Amino acid sequence: MNSITANTTLKELQPQLLALTPEEKAQAIELLAQSLRKFWSGIQKTPGVCGGDACIRQTRIPVWVLVNARDLGISEAELLEDYPTLRAADLANAWAYAEAYPDEIETAIQENEED
Repeated sequence: MNSITANTTLKELQPQLLALTPEEKAQAIELLAQSLRKFWSGIQKTPGVCGGDACIRQTRIPVWVLVNARDLGISEAELLEDYPTLRAADLANAWAYAEAYPDEIETAIQENEED
């Protein structure tokens, strides 16, 4: 599948959507439905807080920090111990958000590694 940018129109996207397998179409529909019903209610972006990055609700813990920690081999149990305000559901929300917005998370990790 070709890369999709933020400026891609629905008309341009239609042939790619129609070329998906039935399973891929179902996944795309589920992802869209989740975004419409605010599935990410446990994730929030607040201008001026943590650079506007996606954070766990009512915290200053960015999703990218958790994803980066997991990528470095830190277990969920260790994360919950290191961040006592987090719940298992918060991690599940973070992983789902990161899966839905991988480019955003990767960019945030890269930008913060440069600091």
